[in-house]
Amino acid sequence: MRRQQPHGPAGLRQNQWKGERAESAAKQERVARRAQAWAKGRTLLRRGAIAAGAGLAGWAIVAGLNYAGPMMQRWLEVKTVTVEGLHRIPRQQVLAQVDLQPGTPLHHVVTEKIKERVELHPWVKEADVTRVPFHELRISVVERTPAAVIHSGTENYLSDDEGHVLAKLGQEDEGALPMVTGIDPKGLAQGDAAVRHAVKSGIELAKLVGNTLDGRLQVNAANPANLVASVRGVQFQFGQDALSDQWERFRRVKPSLKTLTFDGQSHGANEVDLRYENRVIVRERG
Repeated sequence: MRRQQPHGPAGLRQNQWKGERAESAAKQERVARRAQAWAKGRTLLRRGAIAAGAGLAGWAIVAGLNYAGPMMQRWLEVKTVTVEGLHRIPRQQVLAQVDLQPGTPLHHVVTEKIKERVELHPWVKEADVTRVPFHELRISVVERTPAAVIHSGTENYLSDDEGHVLAKLGQEDEGALPMVTGIDPKGLAQGDAAVRHAVKSGIELAKLVGNTLDGRLQVNAANPANLVASVRGVQFQFGQDALSDQWERFRRVKPSLKTLTFDGQSHGANEVDLRYENRVIVRERG
């Protein structure tokens, strides 16, 4: 028997299925490409929107600062400078030391720099500077206290107990204060440490003697190892030992020194020498 050949249409159907599958796969590929393109487009749009938003925000910030900057500066500028603790120093002199420019914002003030400038004033011992929101700069001052008149050369100077020159008196005097003499004018003008030490020693001795004897004291500090104090016509010589110990030695024997007079008329003994250990030598100075 002859084998029956397959019918033609069946082969055509097989090719047709292949074509449909291929077409479906191509369609899916096209859909996937379009989806990727849309996703990429959305990503680009999102990034563009973020960049545009950031740029707009940056512009807004810059514009806001340009607008608000001057207003903030005016709002925070120093409008009041308060100075506390002044007794002898004119307030205007302290303000001149501060040298604060008009319109300076409070947060731009460097308090340590202001403190240094204020303490350059000869009468200022210490200064404290603080910023008080929103417009005030507060300065607290501790003034130096006059302790003696320094007679140097032909001029008088006002000094505190640390040997700092406060003011030049010229030919004027402050009779209520003790006087220290024998001070080198050049060293005094230059703030020489040895000269300042001599002044301090003279003032220390003046306080020590002044607690016991009335009257204005004069201390010759030309030789700090041999200070000479004069009061009411009597002269006291001190050696290099502790001044307080030497003076205490005199105080113990003072009641028994009947010939020692403080009348300023040179009647009787008028010189006391304390330079020698455990001795109080009283003599009449010619």
